Amino acid sequence: MKLFYFLAWIYFSFTHGLKDTPRLILRQGSDTKLEYKTYQNHTVFFLSDEGDKLYVGGTDFVFQINLDTSRIIEWFPVNTTGGQACEVSPCENVITVIQKFQDSLFVCGTNGNKPQCWKLYPQMANHTLEIVESYEGTGISPHLYTQNALSLTVEGDLYAVAPLYRDGTSLQFRRKAGSRTNVWMYDKWVSEPTFISACWVKRTDEPSNEKIYMFFREKNSDSSPEADPWISRIAQVCKVDVGGPKTFFQNIWTSFLKARLVCGIPNESLYFNRLQDIFVLHAEKWRESRVYAVFSSSWNGTAVCIYSMDEIDRIFQSSTFKGYDNHIPNPRPGTCFSSSKDLPSDTVNLLRNHPEMVDWVQPIHRLSPFYMSNYNYTKIVVDQVQAADGTVHNVLLIATDTGMIHKILEDGQTPFIISEIHLSNHSAVIRSMKLDSKKRKLVVGFPEQISTLDLQRCHEYTGSCADCVLARDPYCAWTQSACRPTRPGGIQNIHEGQINVCNKTKENSTIREPKKPTTNRTRRGTQPSSPVQPPPPSSGSQPPQHISDPSSGSQPPQHISDPSSGSQPPQHISDPSSGSQPPQHISDPSSPNALGLSVHSVPLGVSFYLACTIDSFHAHYTWEHLGQMYPCLQLQGICLYLIPSMQINHYGKYQCVSEERGYTKIVRVPGWTLSSGVVVLLLQILL
Repeated sequence: MKLFYFLAWIYFSFTHGLKDTPRLILRQGSDTKLEYKTYQNHTVFFLSDEGDKLYVGGTDFVFQINLDTSRIIEWFPVNTTGGQACEVSPCENVITVIQKFQDSLFVCGTNGNKPQCWKLYPQMANHTLEIVESYEGTGISPHLYTQNALSLTVEGDLYAVAPLYRDGTSLQFRRKAGSRTNVWMYDKWVSEPTFISACWVKRTDEPSNEKIYMFFREKNSDSSPEADPWISRIAQVCKVDVGGPKTFFQNIWTSFLKARLVCGIPNESLYFNRLQDIFVLHAEKWRESRVYAVFSSSWNGTAVCIYSMDEIDRIFQSSTFKGYDNHIPNPRPGTCFSSSKDLPSDTVNLLRNHPEMVDWVQPIHRLSPFYMSNYNYTKIVVDQVQAADGTVHNVLLIATDTGMIHKILEDGQTPFIISEIHLSNHSAVIRSMKLDSKKRKLVVGFPEQISTLDLQRCHEYTGSCADCVLARDPYCAWTQSACRPTRPGGIQNIHEGQINVCNKTKENSTIREPKKPTTNRTRRGTQPSSPVQPPPPSSGSQPPQHISDPSSGSQPPQHISDPSSGSQPPQHISDPSSGSQPPQHISDPSSPNALGLSVHSVPLGVSFYLACTIDSFHAHYTWEHLGQMYPCLQLQGICLYLIPSMQINHYGKYQCVSEERGYTKIVRVPGWTLSSGVVVLLLQILL
């Protein structure tokens, strides 16, 4: 079994691991975050249906946040109640549920291992802030925040998943409160489940047939050595289901069915079996709604598969029942009836004993997942963006286990990774993530902070029309002389990133310094040790990065400075006759000549390297000298060219050139020329 996983990992890494390189590596500024006073082990977000209010629940508190300013609007202290003696210290109330329910904001928490719910009433002109105890929280909130839980409200009814007991047992999907009868699951339907998400799919043309879907993984009944220990599922119940008759199946779902959710490469017998997260992109016509699912695997690969709601419904409506070979009774099990208490016993018995479908729910892309990666993804949301020409594009925002966000364009069957955004100053687990599509913002919760990511980061592409078009970012289009949030008439080429569309404007040849009010470009694979602040207007300097000579076995790291900065890196000059000289990078930005080039001197015979910053990881970089092109070593976001020993033929001007989809540009880099018998280093500034 271990050999199988190892071989699967090798195959996956070599065939798919090189296809998930983000085009840009970016870093979020510190002015878009809100830091917690204390470290939060668990947080929960709730965004109102109107999209104008975001509530955050943590340990002993709930607050409302302003997404535009990242500031707290209103604070609700929600401490433990009842005076119970906690078995563990400290006695905390970790909020696990926030929903709009009945006439208030409804929250529930662990309440010192005795779950409790409250109603929160915000302060208004004629009403003071009020916190009122409501339902006893067992079955709505877990006893411990580490236990599995989720919640959902549908037309005034509250649905929840939480264990009934402190040891985490009796974990079920239940209707717990509201206008309809409380209903729960039959114990034998699932085995050691972990519920991931639940959603309500509206059917405006047939509301009585509306379903609520659950996504979960459970223990695999197949115990063979080659089988994964877990299997992913989707299950359905009817919104109008009120349970069976008093004599049989009272208060138990009479419409529960489940099916396997499959994601993998069937021709290679490789499957991603461990569901991690779900996002449902609802459509006006419910059959066109899509389910985006993140899966992990036993060999440390992750994948995104996309499912059609129409296909999901077809499986539940037409598949045979696993373990059952007789005639299927009428009405068919799983059919919605408002009078579910009157269903015939044959229908209920079949559902009770054989709730699983034989057919699997297949993704839209059947031969292979939509996207596979060596990154460990944990959460996903999907936004729909209208381009300048009116077409609609889906953009996936996926969180990694190290606190990064990947912004991915769904271009038919091909994913395009627009950018990788670092939101925290160090690797951190993302606890919560919520999309505000109206404001074009993504709110991300870390243990130490809340970060608000502006999805319209068009200032990252303002160098030229070509830079804006190559980004293939549906949120941005070239308009007049800058890359700005998309508007009708803007210049884009989302599907291919072809820059010939820029012939419409004269600004294509203009190259300007991008404005970076709250973000910084980040070298791939590096992590700063302190929070990144926006650079001051008068200087673009950054502290030097450390990198070792790739051709050496054990040399100490050499200093490489960002060539776009004005800072002077440390100088390492040794005796040329010693034979053990490290590469030199000598600069003196204080000595510009009449041509606007900085003049630098380098001794003969020493090792020397040139470095320019990589703007796009999808571009090809080379160094040009006296009409010759030299390959570029790309390392930690730097294009590096090493000269082992300075000779006369190395004199002259050097340029760092990038090429991407037919667009070639000169990157601002140091240049060389011969002056008075010494090597002179020139820094050319492109305006």
